[in-house]
Amino acid sequence: MPLVQYDFSELYGWVEDRFGVSWQISPTILNDMMDDKDSEAIERDTKAFLEMKKFNLDELKKAYLGDKE
Repeated sequence: MPLVQYDFSELYGWVEDRFGVSWQISPTILNDMMDDKDSEAIERDTKAFLEMKKFNLDELKKAYLGDKE
């Protein structure tokens, strides 16, 4: 089933199915990172993914880990 893209789909992963239901597609690891209690890690990760046109999981992990690598 083809999905309809919004103008901002590339940036935010939103699509709409043929029934008019909107979906946001994101990697599950991002949800895990956002559930962390480390607010600094979340802030680094958020800054990184907001600058991405497409998710780069390696870069997200680097941002999330910061100096812990």
